[in-house]
Amino acid sequence: MNNTEKDGLESRAGYIGQRNSYVQVNGQRIAYREAGAGASEIPLVMLTHLAATLDEWDPLLIDLLATNNHVVLLDLPGVGASSGAVPDTIEEMAIQAIDIIHALGYSFINLLGLSMGGMIAQEIVRADPTLVHRLILAGTAPRGGEGVEAVTRVTFGFMLRAALTRNDPKRYIFYGHDARGSREAKKVLGRMAQRRPENKDHAMTVPSFLGQLRAIHRWGKASLDNMAHINQPTLIVNGDNDRQVPTANSPIMHSHIPGSRLVIYPNAGHGSIFQYAEEFAAELGRFLDGSPENPGSRSDA
Repeated sequence: MNNTEKDGLESRAGYIGQRNSYVQVNGQRIAYREAGAGASEIPLVMLTHLAATLDEWDPLLIDLLATNNHVVLLDLPGVGASSGAVPDTIEEMAIQAIDIIHALGYSFINLLGLSMGGMIAQEIVRADPTLVHRLILAGTAPRGGEGVEAVTRVTFGFMLRAALTRNDPKRYIFYGHDARGSREAKKVLGRMAQRRPENKDHAMTVPSFLGQLRAIHRWGKASLDNMAHINQPTLIVNGDNDRQVPTANSPIMHSHIPGSRLVIYPNAGHGSIFQYAEEFAAELGRFLDGSPENPGSRSDA
């Protein structure tokens, strides 16, 4: 089978069949994936959560978003197949991300950050205010936000519970701890598990994971940010019971960012954008198009 045939098969398989691409940035080999190339004039760059590589994106969500968006997913230095090291601060991660985005040839983007990725996204806007057109903050918090300092303790607690019950830690970190949460986790994790070994990213290393935890802890211990540096149209999304980064942070961010939209999904936690992939993709489409918000999806709770 030649390369053209392989590329065709991967394209038809969607994100689950896509492999890493690489770019050299500041002497480091950076892994990334793109989906829906040419589907939008402005690319949608997406930054993922703690301990996640490119394989931790829900393939259903990426395929839905790639229908109308040129989606760009990044492994920052020290993560997955990217070389380099995880830095000591969220602010340094933001500078790394900016350098990668520029190296890929993009000077104006829409930006989605999930959990830790949302923290990095806030610092990207602070460091380079002209780079981001529209901002999406999912399952995240402001600098110094409620419960951010406790992420390390909470994460290890969920990891221990997962080990004792022989579950993926994401089962408890991202989804409700009841029967419904179990069903939702099984659906999303099942979709991720369809990726074939030859298409997988490199696994997260323990030193990189611990480095990310230290950076989040430091960011959480800082004084509460008033987020006055964010002037972009902003969509804030979470579940109504996020145990990893408390849901209470979402209305706080909404109150600090003028004109922002707030969407809280019911019976959902940290993984709300995966659990509600279809609904979120539609909401994001309206937001990126500049359409009026869907009154039925908005919450000020």
